[in-house]
Amino acid sequence: MPEGLQGWRELVEEGLRALFADAWPERFGEALRYPLFTGGKRVRPLLTLLAHEAVRGEGADVRSALPAAMAVELIHTYSLVHDDLPAMDDDDERRGRPTLHRAFDEAAAVLAGDALLTEAFRVLLSGSQPPAVQVEMVRRLSEAAGYRGMVGGQAADVGLGGQVNTLDELVRLHRGKTGALIEVSVTLGGLSAGADPDRLAALQRYGRAVGLAFQLADDVLDADEDAEAGGPPSYVKLLGLEGTQARAGELRDEAMSACTSLPYAAGLEAMARFIVDRDH
Repeated sequence: MPEGLQGWRELVEEGLRALFADAWPERFGEALRYPLFTGGKRVRPLLTLLAHEAVRGEGADVRSALPAAMAVELIHTYSLVHDDLPAMDDDDERRGRPTLHRAFDEAAAVLAGDALLTEAFRVLLSGSQPPAVQVEMVRRLSEAAGYRGMVGGQAADVGLGGQVNTLDELVRLHRGKTGALIEVSVTLGGLSAGADPDRLAALQRYGRAVGLAFQLADDVLDADEDAEAGGPPSYVKLLGLEGTQARAGELRDEAMSACTSLPYAAGLEAMARFIVDRDH
């Protein structure tokens, strides 16, 4: 993770820990908090805060972007909870801990995912932006998280459109499943900072590039596992390891190019390098 972001990560986690204190039954509150603190890198909320900084400047108070940062992390977490379910990927562990449906049960996991998703929009609307900006943020987040974005990509991933065999199909799948939420994380940071249309467009270009680069980098890290017969479609299978690394590097460079029109983008640049060059 780029240096200097630990304080922001703690800020996000402090906000998340304050949620669900009044959940009832108490056991349900435990289920809601369980998947939020599993050692994740918090890439999406950090991108939101970095995008805010890219517009407002280093040293700017990023707390006005915190509701948006928390909202994208809540949606990301809900998607993982549901993705782990037996009807989806049927995973028993995530980051070395039992998945939610194993630690509790399937009903708790379904309901917790539902609650994390809906809480995201309540949290998003707790910010201090003007009402018109808040409406635009809700519109963009709901589109990115819905059937045009993340959920649509997940539908393709579970085979509702048949087997994914071509590069174009795989890119479309991941533009939705992984990329849409990463892109909107960046966009929400710009909106929270009052970015003008040109800077908002630059942030969208950055987010679109790093959103896909993130998945290519994941495929490089998972190359050995995905190489097994019957494994999921991957860029390494279609492009080879070196081809996947090269394409991820091109996307990193696209993201860096988008940063040239942003006045304080050093943090976003460092995150683009981290996303592509990380080793875990």
